[in-house]
Amino acid sequence: MPADLAVRALCAEARLGPKPGLVDHRGRGAHDDMDLALMLASAEALRPVFRSLALAARRMPVGVALRVELGRLGRAGEQVMLKVTRGVNTHRGALWALGLLVAGAATAGAEREAVGRAARLAAIPDGDIPVSHGERVRRRFRVGGARAEAAAGFPHVVEVALPRLRAGRAAGLAEDVARLDALLAVMSLLDDTCVLHRGGLEGLRVVRRGAARVLAEGGAGTDRGRAALLELDGRLRAARLSPGGSGDLLAAGLFLDLVPWPGSVAGADPGVVSCRR
Repeated sequence: MPADLAVRALCAEARLGPKPGLVDHRGRGAHDDMDLALMLASAEALRPVFRSLALAARRMPVGVALRVELGRLGRAGEQVMLKVTRGVNTHRGALWALGLLVAGAATAGAEREAVGRAARLAAIPDGDIPVSHGERVRRRFRVGGARAEAAAGFPHVVEVALPRLRAGRAAGLAEDVARLDALLAVMSLLDDTCVLHRGGLEGLRVVRRGAARVLAEGGAGTDRGRAALLELDGRLRAARLSPGGSGDLLAAGLFLDLVPWPGSVAGADPGVVSCRR
């Protein structure tokens, strides 16, 4: 089940819109090499990978051996993704975050336990990790990056995205509005290495201030907030700034929200089981 929910979360994030600078149902966002169909195909391709990660986590305790095995499976899964997308990096960051959370959730009985297991795994060094754009950006700008986010227990997921998502639902917001506001909350705070890679510190300021302004105007569900959201989307597309790290963390939050933890109510979901149209 965790693997299928991870794919469902990726599909939900991809279809959600309007997302500033990101691929959604309207088009390519700030990208020229990917669209919604490619994102959905990529998510489907990762289903067997997530299943393998969950099975490994059920077989082995949290430790170095499991971390090595997850790394091996994740890198193999990345190659599957790249084959499907013909070399386009659609979900490398999401595979890292969701892969860890799938492994954490495979044997956990509660959300906090799953996140804790994922964090412990992320903190174990993996010498076989290749140097990525995100790692180069992390070193250049001295930010935490995806690895630090995971090792810290996904604070932008647990303390930002999920509370905003659930508060929006409790306030009666439509599900897509609650999800957009959760994304914007992450965008307003995250040192997004995808943005830093393309736009540097000034690009990051544009993204963070723009997202904060949308929320200050009432969020994606108000007229003023929606106008600010569309204005930000135009700016990011023109500058080719894509807050992909924030999108990955929203998908991670949606995954945790979808898991039917014992004693809790799983989050709202449009019922999409497959990413295929």
